[in-house]
Amino acid sequence: MSSRLKLYDRVAEDAASIVIRSYSTSFSAASRLLGVDVRQHVENIYALVRVADEIVDGGAEEAGLDLLETSRQLNELERETELAIEQGFSSNLIVHAFALTAREVSFGAELTAPFFESMRMDLSEKEHDQESFDRYVYGSAEVVGLMCLCAFLHGHEVSDEQRAKFVHGARALGAAFQKVNFLRDLADDFETLGRSYFPGVDVASFTEDEKLRLLDDLDADLRDAAIGAELPASSKKAVALAHSLFAQLSKRIRATPASELVKTRVRVPNVVKVRLAAVAAMGVTPRP
Repeated sequence: MSSRLKLYDRVAEDAASIVIRSYSTSFSAASRLLGVDVRQHVENIYALVRVADEIVDGGAEEAGLDLLETSRQLNELERETELAIEQGFSSNLIVHAFALTAREVSFGAELTAPFFESMRMDLSEKEHDQESFDRYVYGSAEVVGLMCLCAFLHGHEVSDEQRAKFVHGARALGAAFQKVNFLRDLADDFETLGRSYFPGVDVASFTEDEKLRLLDDLDADLRDAAIGAELPASSKKAVALAHSLFAQLSKRIRATPASELVKTRVRVPNVVKVRLAAVAAMGVTPRP
């Protein structure tokens, strides 16, 4: 590889790393527990996902783009991503960094296509039935977990049985992440973006029974996701921290009355995040 391309690769990955540090303190903290062989891959994945989110979640609209142009921008991002994975280069630094990871750890359109499909759903579907909800959660979150899993397992020999367990756990953790965010963002999604993700749930009349039912489903995903304890050492601590953060959010949402949940965003205090990070760094894994 020429020194010029090596420099371009490094600049692209530096740009991707800035994205995760700027947008998410929780994910940034978790990524610091990753081994150096996988940390950059996860940051590259997160950066592209974040850019797509900004297109559909208001950034493009605030810039004055109408729905048609916003949709065109999203389609162009997908086209650029597919081409970069095929060719190994993009003039878009974030896409280039993502493609470096996709090519090295071996994933492609089987994961990126469902992701972009879910992003398009955010532009066209304001309410979901169970089928579209499951499809949305798979594409927007579970496949991201599977992308990261490809990075976690890259260079490691695992049996078919182990891989199947890891895939199940990665999908479950992705689903838990998405569902906990839906719950903590109920008010903002409904009032600002006009979206209601949970099938059959009316945010305007959200009840305690509905909240508990959704949390029970979320906690079942978290139990399934605890398989991350068996991951390679380079990734298991970071996954344990992510699991602990989601579990802590679930616990705090459970303690928040439904009437308050639709008016406020539940957060994990920084002091608690630090404690959870310290526990994960010591190698203590979450209980199923």
